[in-house]
Amino acid sequence: MTAAEGRMTADVDARPSAAELVTELTNLEDAKVRAVNEKHGDTHGVNLTKLRAVAKRVKTQHELSVELWETQDPNARLLALLICSPRKFDGDTLDKMLRQTQSPKEQDWLVSYVVKKNKSAEELRTRWLADDDGDVASAGWALTSDRVKKKPEGLDLSELLDEIESSMRDAPERLQWAMNMCLAYIGIESPEHRDRARNIGERLEVLKDYPTPPNCTSPFAPIWIDEMVRRKEGTA
Repeated sequence: MTAAEGRMTADVDARPSAAELVTELTNLEDAKVRAVNEKHGDTHGVNLTKLRAVAKRVKTQHELSVELWETQDPNARLLALLICSPRKFDGDTLDKMLRQTQSPKEQDWLVSYVVKKNKSAEELRTRWLADDDGDVASAGWALTSDRVKKKPEGLDLSELLDEIESSMRDAPERLQWAMNMCLAYIGIESPEHRDRARNIGERLEVLKDYPTPPNCTSPFAPIWIDEMVRRKEGTA
């Protein structure tokens, strides 16, 4: 065995197992962090800065990420999404994973860090938009918002506004939030649909009274649209 081969073997032997990482994450648990997260429907108790530090150390290990996901441990699942190889999943596996998510954070990270980078993203977007499960449909709307922002060609924005106008007010919370985001992005990115998007937001009043910290932009679509357009155009 050469010296290089010896180092490679040592590196492989030194890699942590899924069980060892679950134990490490359990030891990093913070009761105060968990309490705050639980108020938002999340179940992880590890500070995300510390969790990202673990991911940085472990680096990309797809097979290990699959093992971590299958533990169903909320901290391990978030770590799994940081160390996986997004392009190695097929669409059906991602669909299954979405339906297995146990919290908004798991779903958000799965969509943002994995699905958006996968070749099946567009197929999943259309599949999930039509799903009867509100949480699944919200993932479809999140992907649609991303397309509105980055690649709107081929989207029927008028049709999307029709659906938002008719369904957003009575949608379950996570779906409502995702539809509202899409409404705002349409208004921000599409000048020809801006007035209608703003008017829909004003009429439906979704998130109008959402508590917004100082120096943050309200998620109420009309305010969000106007503020982002002001920034883009550099106006006072």
